Amino acid sequence: MAETLPWSNPVRARLEAGEIALGVTITTNSIEAAARAATLGFHFLWMEMEHSPITLETLRAAVLATRGLPAMVFARVPVVELWTAKRVLDQGVSGVIFPFTSTPELAKTAAEACKYPPAGRRGSGPGLAMASWPGAGSYHDSADANVMVITVIEEARAVDHIDEIAATPGIDVLFIGTSDLSCSLGLLGRQDEPLLDEAIKKIVAAGRRHKKFLGRPAPSPERIPHFREQGFQFFQCTTELGLMAMGARQILDGLSKPQPAPGERSLY
Repeated sequence: MAETLPWSNPVRARLEAGEIALGVTITTNSIEAAARAATLGFHFLWMEMEHSPITLETLRAAVLATRGLPAMVFARVPVVELWTAKRVLDQGVSGVIFPFTSTPELAKTAAEACKYPPAGRRGSGPGLAMASWPGAGSYHDSADANVMVITVIEEARAVDHIDEIAATPGIDVLFIGTSDLSCSLGLLGRQDEPLLDEAIKKIVAAGRRHKKFLGRPAPSPERIPHFREQGFQFFQCTTELGLMAMGARQILDGLSKPQPAPGERSLY
């Protein structure tokens, strides 16, 4: 009988293979939307718990509703604390996204929050997570090996400490929150500014030095090839509501075009 290989996080596997990982952002408490989004071709769901009303109950339901579906469930917690990570990890997520990871101390807290002792400081109470985890065998070992740690760099002071942050063991992805970072630099969200570009270059260079994967928002698919050239692989795409709006525009824009006269062959 063939030996079953241990489960490995497919998002990390894609990144290690040099491929991109695309995440759709979930902002509503709709389990139907999350489950449907997990079938559309995205590699992970970015469950937005910092800027949206998604609750732990919704997160747990999304984990259960997406079991066996292609997209992994990652959660962005509202603050870098051991307990915020513990609450989402114990619902069964396979990645934690930490906002405003602006100091080496916060980076260390993020990394330690996602591993059990002696490697980290995660508390042991994974009954729910064990029941829905895709890997067989010891949950503790599998989670330690597979949970991804994504730190969001979105303040000027984080750029000042970026080499120390990037050097932190246990961090998988340096994700640049370009909007907040531009605000922190005094640019009020403007994205096409040399000062922001210089900050991004510093983060990219630190990530490469310390062999961390690089991530950023992808406002449009047309920009992804350019971002790939810069070294980015991990992308946050639009929200489920954004997908709805894009679909509506496609239909309504099509209706606004001249329609063929009766008897003419339609190209649509």
